[in-house]
Amino acid sequence: MLQNVLKKVFGTQNERDLKRLQPQVAAVNDREPEIKALSDSALQERTTALRLRADQGEPTDELLVDAFAVVREAGKRVLNMRHFDVQLLGGMVLHQGKIAEMKTGEGKTLVATLPAYLNALGGRGVHVVTVNDYLARRDAEWMGRLYRFLGLRVGIIQHDMRDADRKAAYAADLTYGTNNEYGFDYLRDNMKFELSQFVQRGHHFAIVDEVDSILIDEARTPLIISGPAEQSTELYGEVDRIVPRLKAGAVTQGDAKAEDRDALEDTGDYLTDEKAKTVTLTESGMAKAEELLAGKLEPGGLYDPVNMPLLHHVNQALRAHVLFKRDVEYMVKEGQVVIVDEFTGRLMPGRRWSDGLHQAVEAKEKVKIERENQTLATVTFQNYFRKYDKLSGMTGTADTEAPEFNKIYKLDVMVAPTNRVLVRVEEPDLHLPKRSARSTTRSPTTSSRSRRRWAPESWWARSRSRNRSAWPACSIRRGITARRAERQVSTRRKRRSWRRPAVVGTVTIATNMAGRGTDILLGRERLSTWRDNRRIA
Repeated sequence: MLQNVLKKVFGTQNERDLKRLQPQVAAVNDREPEIKALSDSALQERTTALRLRADQGEPTDELLVDAFAVVREAGKRVLNMRHFDVQLLGGMVLHQGKIAEMKTGEGKTLVATLPAYLNALGGRGVHVVTVNDYLARRDAEWMGRLYRFLGLRVGIIQHDMRDADRKAAYAADLTYGTNNEYGFDYLRDNMKFELSQFVQRGHHFAIVDEVDSILIDEARTPLIISGPAEQSTELYGEVDRIVPRLKAGAVTQGDAKAEDRDALEDTGDYLTDEKAKTVTLTESGMAKAEELLAGKLEPGGLYDPVNMPLLHHVNQALRAHVLFKRDVEYMVKEGQVVIVDEFTGRLMPGRRWSDGLHQAVEAKEKVKIERENQTLATVTFQNYFRKYDKLSGMTGTADTEAPEFNKIYKLDVMVAPTNRVLVRVEEPDLHLPKRSARSTTRSPTTSSRSRRRWAPESWWARSRSRNRSAWPACSIRRGITARRAERQVSTRRKRRSWRRPAVVGTVTIATNMAGRGTDILLGRERLSTWRDNRRIA
């Protein structure tokens, strides 16, 4: 009760923190007439002046007002986008090394240009972290126009780049890339013998997009660099042929008691624990496997130490067949098994499961089996991003994770207000208990079912009516999945409103919306003709 009264009188901590930043926002606004009157060349010379002040040791906090005013004017001239006051607030939060929570559609990509430019003036490099290669390339090209106009160099890290190109990208004032690429470059640098061969030049300041996904959801995800081992891949194929001949047994969720497991032993050749992600042979299954592998088995049975490598192959083959589903945990693309990120639904080319699991999945899918790897270097995202001198991030959902951000990374969360009153209805999350309901194959199915539901058989006759109230209520866009990310991007670049999601009268179905990489731009086009309506329907 007392706490609620104090909040009403003094405001919340977040409101008080934002209020302290208002004088700086006002100062930036006061600079606008002066900066607006400058010619392009005079505006660009402001970068040189700000660099000189930074080189002379002036703190970046004292450069903030001038730097933000310059970036705002450059945004208007180059991108035709003027930073709103709330975006200035968001940029100040990021500069302070905090996390800015900003609602979807508030322009976080543009917000990042403010602290990125300011902190790049010192010449130590700024890393902007995105969630996939497309977004890194898009932002580097899109926002890069603003930076280059102001005289800064912009680099981009992409998959399969050579070391020389990576080193040049890191030498730029600002570098765009994915969390995976930054982490793997760090690991590769630590495997080199000379400092001159390093591609990264330090970890000064990082701005992490979708920060809750990268720093919380994927915090403990290990990045692993491995090298080929000497073992042959033939055994994976031979073991894979016997697995379909084993009979499936009971499925548990990790809560089966010891006395119950004895009863479950009689239900099949192997038991599946979905919670622990394990598959274990029963006594009958072990005997059957030994019989099927008689030609490869040394005397003493599968659990004899000499046969442990063969038992390992059997266990991994069982996991590949029982626990790892195509189009859920992985996809087959151009003859290769590509992992699907369990957090975002995005493809992760170049990533492989360790300990022979990837080879077992390749044998299951009848694609070329690559040699098994051994771990040479590893780091988690959590440990990597804690190496930065200053770390910040932005997302639409961070306040609920504020205690974790503070405990793990010593990062505070500030919630920026929206530029206009939010009219979007934000429904609570719907949790799907079954993994099959979240697979990448479900989006097209849901889309087709929705079309039948919202576009009844009479839609053609109703669309021809001049009475707009009789027209179909909405259109169901094709589902956005990990399988067609690049093509979906180009499709949503079309000028016609009926080809884009988020216009009036459309429903978009996606396996994962945040950071999807397809630019879900809100449209304001209105249906003015029967032909437009027919296309949308």
